Amino acid sequence: MKVSVFFAVIFLSSTQVHAQKFSTEKGTISFFSDAAIEDITAENTMVGSLFNSTTGELVYIVKIKDFIFPKALMREHFNEKYMETEKFPKALFNGKLKGYNVSTKGEQNVTATGKLTIHGVTRDVQVPGTISFDGGKATMKAKFMVALKDYDIKIPKLVWQNIAEEIEVTIDFAYKPMK
Repeated sequence: MKVSVFFAVIFLSSTQVHAQKFSTEKGTISFFSDAAIEDITAENTMVGSLFNSTTGELVYIVKIKDFIFPKALMREHFNEKYMETEKFPKALFNGKLKGYNVSTKGEQNVTATGKLTIHGVTRDVQVPGTISFDGGKATMKAKFMVALKDYDIKIPKLVWQNIAEEIEVTIDFAYKPMK
């Protein structure tokens, strides 16, 4: 997925001229719902993200319809009944990454602090994760829980045993330097 030009211009104009900027167009976000009747998993490999290692600024944008499920009916229900993808087509994180040293090789523990928008609702979040720098590239990973009620995602009473109230989200981004 290409990050919109407007999105990239805002990000790049707010950073220092000599900052090391990284981008990815093939980041992965997946989620897992551990429910009583059926586990649900989905993966989106079309996530766009920008990261400025000098300022710590981090943004990513996710097209909701790009999540792939093991069953077509799951995807249909996810987009139409729960996420209302026609009305809320994207999720967005905009924040800063703290706790890293760009010159240190190997994995480092970090925290991303910022605003996460899902289903038209924006909330302040703090997400623990890791980052590693090697060969001019960066890899960022995180795993965290999202409560559906926090983002006004309704679960019909008829299927409440099929969908967990909290969803485990996993992020895996491989960045390359921007030219």
